[in-house]
Amino acid sequence: MQHLSDAISLTDYETTARTRLPAGPWAYFQGGAGDEVTMRRNAEAWQTHTLRPRVMRVLAGGHSRSTLLGRPLACPVLAAPVAYQRMAHAEGEIGTALATSVLGMGMVLSTQSSTPLEEVASAAGDRATRGPLWFQLYLQPDLGLTRSLVQRAEAAGYDAIVLTVDAPCQGVRDRERRAGFRLPPGIRAVHLPPASSQPTPAGGSAASLFDGLLAQAPTWDDLAWLCTETTLPVLVKGVLHPDDARLAIQHGAAGVIVSNHGGRTLDTALPTARALPDICAALEGAVPVLVDGGIRRGTDVLKALALGAHAVLIGRPLVHGLACGGTHGVAHVLRLLHDEFEAAMALCGCRTLSDIQPGLLA
Repeated sequence: MQHLSDAISLTDYETTARTRLPAGPWAYFQGGAGDEVTMRRNAEAWQTHTLRPRVMRVLAGGHSRSTLLGRPLACPVLAAPVAYQRMAHAEGEIGTALATSVLGMGMVLSTQSSTPLEEVASAAGDRATRGPLWFQLYLQPDLGLTRSLVQRAEAAGYDAIVLTVDAPCQGVRDRERRAGFRLPPGIRAVHLPPASSQPTPAGGSAASLFDGLLAQAPTWDDLAWLCTETTLPVLVKGVLHPDDARLAIQHGAAGVIVSNHGGRTLDTALPTARALPDICAALEGAVPVLVDGGIRRGTDVLKALALGAHAVLIGRPLVHGLACGGTHGVAHVLRLLHDEFEAAMALCGCRTLSDIQPGLLA
């Protein structure tokens, strides 16, 4: 791919990004946990669903617009929280914010952002016109630091807090360890103390893990506490079990994100496309449900909505776009997915998102 205009699919961006990124960063962004079974099955699971399109439907005036927690969304796609985006391109999180804002889509900024949250919010622009801008949070052992991050997000104009709950410790990431990955000079998690910025390979004895890091692992009580600390809605990200989805709502969550961390934490965990229907059934529309993991085509987005999701998140494809072209690369990735999704809607006889129903899946 010589120019961005040469790319006709998200796969084209992935192929080119592999040639643009050094081995270490590529292993970090592209790799999964263990044998990467879950990472592969995330993408494969969407293809196990086949479409049963309707024909001869009225399509004039159709669109893919919706709202999410009161915010307008031009297409049901958000940028997932991805750490250290400046490792992919100098524009980093600023590039992602600009691209999502221009296209009216949403963005979730990682706690491990390599750009301060205030600068990202400024790049996203006027709250009255942009799509959702959410701040992803890892609860910190220092509750004062957690409270400070939430307060900063509120002050900067973020619309929601996304609490990630599926990574009380880092997954066993063989690909990263084989590559000897370390953060490049000048790249760090700017919201966290320096000692917290460098990813630590999994290892050590079980006792050291459970008696050390995991002694402070977040619980449902921490979610309830967080909901009392902010006026923003709190979504829980990293849910695969219907019972956990119910518990999240019982403890104050305003939404649930079905996610296995892109296959980066627990290998052989359930693919998100398989987990999604049971969680939607358990919640019965009480709150928005989103999903990520392996979404690479507009048809994947349509299938996610037919299974009950309100919107999807994409992570690695945005990194590929950043690596290939900064802001313009991210915008093109999102535009390709948007156009594919609207084509899939039309070909399935769906004029608006409300027409996307379970009966479209065979």
